[in-house]
Order: sequence, then C-alpha cells, then structure tokens
Amino acid sequence: MRPFRFLADVHEIVTGRELAARARRAEQLGYHALVLPDHLIGQLSPVVTMATVAAATSTLRVSAFVLNNDLRHPAVLAQDLASIDVLSGGRLDVAIGAGWNKPEYDAIGLRFDPTRVRQARLAESITVLKGLLSGARFSFTGEHYTITDYPAEPVPVQRPHPPFFIGGGGRRTLALAGREADTVGLAPRILAGGKVDAASLTLAAAREKIEWVRAAAGARFESLEFNIYPSTWPVTITDDLHGEARRVVDHLRSRTGVELTEDEVIDSPHVFIGSVDRLVEKFLQLREELGITSIMLGEIDELLPVVERLSGR
Repeated sequence: MRPFRFLADVHEIVTGRELAARARRAEQLGYHALVLPDHLIGQLSPVVTMATVAAATSTLRVSAFVLNNDLRHPAVLAQDLASIDVLSGGRLDVAIGAGWNKPEYDAIGLRFDPTRVRQARLAESITVLKGLLSGARFSFTGEHYTITDYPAEPVPVQRPHPPFFIGGGGRRTLALAGREADTVGLAPRILAGGKVDAASLTLAAAREKIEWVRAAAGARFESLEFNIYPSTWPVTITDDLHGEARRVVDHLRSRTGVELTEDEVIDSPHVFIGSVDRLVEKFLQLREELGITSIMLGEIDELLPVVERLSGR
C-alpha cells in the first residue's frame, strides 16, 4: 500500500514572514505539501505563494488546491509553473481544475461557460501544459487554444514534466483525471447555482467516482494516487460523534434539501468529525477499501495528532 501523504493549506492573507514560518513548520512536522486554493477574493495569489513557500523550505512540495484553469492562459501558467519547479529544485505539483465559483467570474466580467465547455477547455489546457512543460518546441490547435512552434522556457527540473493533480466530482472531469493525472482528487459534485450535491459526499459516491476513473485510466489505474479533503463542514474533533453527525445531517438538509443518514455522514470521505482515534481508523479504512492515501487536512495544527500517527505509514 502507498504511505499516507498529508497536505496542509493556507487560505487567509498572511505576511511573508508568517507564510515562511508556516511552511517551515509544515515541513518539520512531516506534511507532504503546503497548498492554497485559487480564488480572486480574500486570499493571496497562489503562484506568488507557491514561490514563497518554495524559497522558505527545502523538501516540502508546493502546489495549489487547485488552480482555476479559466483564470490564466496555459502558456502563461506553464512559464510560471516551470519557473517554480526550477527555483524549488523540482518540488512542484501541478494541480488544476475547470473552475466552479461563478460569483468570481461575474465579479470580473469573465464568462462562466457551461460545465461541458469548461471541462473541454481544461482538457485542452492540460495537453498544452504537458507539451510546454516538456521542454520541446510545441504546437497545438484546438477549439480553445492555439500554440504555434513555441519554445517554452524555462525547462522544469522534473521530467518529462511535474506530476499533475486533477480533481473533480463529475464523471467527465474524473475520466480526464484517469487519463492524465498522477493524483486524482475526489471532490463533491457542484450543482447549478453552486450548491453541493449532498449525495456525492457519501462513501458510495466515492466508490462510484473511483470506478469512473478506473474505466478511463485502463492499465495506468494502479499507478494513480487518490486524494480527499473536508467539505461542507469544518474539521471537528469531538467525542460526540453521532451528535456532530446529526448536526451535519441537519445542515445538509437545510442547505440542499437532501437528508443523509448519520452513518452516511460519519463514513463520508469529505466529513472529518470524531475523535483522533476515530479519524485515524477512518483514514486507514479508506486506504484499505478505496486506496485513498493523499489527504488535505486544512490548517497545519488542526489534525496534527493524526499526521503524527499516520504520516509516511
């Protein structure tokens, strides 16, 4: 079995000194990577933050969680990412998705295309990124991007290119991840209007998503790593597991109209509640049953006792 790899995140605006201190602490505590989301509101730029984290550390991986493909042309992004890989000595992970947060698009006058269009654009972008990060002259003609005999530089340290993390909750995006990613991020499905599909939070839904990935990946399936992260409810350490689960059930019912059972909430790969012992048991079970070994936990100290017991194990 693969060993566990834990990711911590930064999602608020901090000073450079504080960011560097957090990055060094995450490295010392055995985290695999320090990551941050890609939004235009209320946070630092992911590209600048990744470069700062890389400069402050020596072994910690750097990544976003995840880059919104629609916010940058892939040729511009390829140069930024290749530069970070060079400056970090080969510690970059390329994490990218199709974009989902419509209010941000509206705020800057960027058209929020239908899901199918954004997914098709992401697929083209990944082809372009891999081509440009290969270090060879690259040409591409698609519906969304055209690249003509472009000699992309700098050339990344990692060959043939840095590893790719592609996440999503829908079948098309997960099939793309099965074909192209090194790490597949299992995410809840986002419905029209930005609401979470509560049914996609369940363990059964995760099994189905992995089967979608398996069908698309073919022979490369065994080489894939799977990632999960907490969603819709904050990480909560408590001895009242069922009481907390009932609160999650009530929250989801009021927000989505869907009522999950307590057991569905407790077993969900996206709801991190319970005692430290319970969460350790849960992650071991998810690895045993579904092969999930990459876990984004949130703030560095939020589930540190879990990291101390499982990191690298």
